Amino acid sequence: MKTTTLHTVLSLMIASTILAPRVPAATFGDDAAFLGKHTETIVLSDKDGQAKLALVPAWQGRVMTSTADGDGGLSFGWINREFIAAGKLQKHINPFGGEDRFWLGPEGGQFSIYFAKGAKFVFDDWQTPAPIDTMAYKVLDKSDSSVRFGAEFSLENYSGNNFDVKVDRTIRMLAPAAAWEKLGMKAGDGVKMVAYESDNKITNGGKNAWTKDSGMLSIWILGMFNPAPNITIVVPVKKGPEAELGVKVTSDYFGAIPPERLVVRDDIMFFSGDGKFRSKIGINPKRSKSVLGSYDADNKVLTIVKFTQPGGVTDYVNSLWKIQDNPFGGDAANSYNDGAPSPGAKPLGPFYEIESSSPAAALAPGASQSHVHTTMHLSGAEPALDAAAKAVLGVSLAEIKAALPK
Repeated sequence: MKTTTLHTVLSLMIASTILAPRVPAATFGDDAAFLGKHTETIVLSDKDGQAKLALVPAWQGRVMTSTADGDGGLSFGWINREFIAAGKLQKHINPFGGEDRFWLGPEGGQFSIYFAKGAKFVFDDWQTPAPIDTMAYKVLDKSDSSVRFGAEFSLENYSGNNFDVKVDRTIRMLAPAAAWEKLGMKAGDGVKMVAYESDNKITNGGKNAWTKDSGMLSIWILGMFNPAPNITIVVPVKKGPEAELGVKVTSDYFGAIPPERLVVRDDIMFFSGDGKFRSKIGINPKRSKSVLGSYDADNKVLTIVKFTQPGGVTDYVNSLWKIQDNPFGGDAANSYNDGAPSPGAKPLGPFYEIESSSPAAALAPGASQSHVHTTMHLSGAEPALDAAAKAVLGVSLAEIKAALPK
């Protein structure tokens, strides 16, 4: 079923905004310097000054980009330079970019926080709430390798129910030993790595419980990365009958994806991250293994994203733009590949995206829910990267590179 989502909205905005394609910055230092000219930018670093992150408090404490090789190293996050340089906020959404940004769901449906009560589920009525778009988050604590942000705000959903929300968001770099332990393996020889996690907590600061009757929020983390022709996104999934686990993948957000761009097997999927064909996939919580990855064969960079996913929990908010029969039947993980929305049109970036969501937050007053989203970029010799791919994603680099026709 073709649906309306955030990416549909951004596509509609192309003709009237400054979303021109950008050439990825050659280095992290270049990107960090650019950001620093336009907004306060916090740079975190490991002890050796090689693994680095660039964060922006004004944009909800998002991680804009990272590197594993110092200021001269490759910059991994997609940054919308043209939009940022213009310095003009716009209606509906302000697409700054960034490889770990904090959002809240649901986007659509009777419990949406992007549509006002009585609004139509159309672009003109869609609005990203300021607390996840233009609101600056306070820096509560900071060290060389971590920053803690905080915010408090109120939201009203489509059904007219109010949510008083407190956000506590910590970005912390992971030491190499901790990162390799999270991967469940020994350190690879000759591998350079930048690893960090965003620990995101929302608290019900109001007097009423968040329930299925009133609607619930969820934590939604989205990472935007620079695309390339030989980037393949890898999604391990649980195998089993659809009657028990549901469909392996939802892939018709923007129409059918050609078979040379999405290969679905019993326990794994391969999806193109070339930024040349607009498409999106979603994984339901029964199929999700709480890990996704991508491999850039040209630059020899293996990206792994892991996230917390409570066992046995299947209530995830549904973001389709309509009144829904199952408002808590949404995805636990998503991936998006950018491309022109129509022949001759400009792409949004281009970029590719890896996303994760928390379950719907059924919170009593004062109660909290957390969601941890971990991003790790590994670069170096392919034999060491191959071992990591096999251990974490269950597939070799050779299989990844051969999965999609070139």
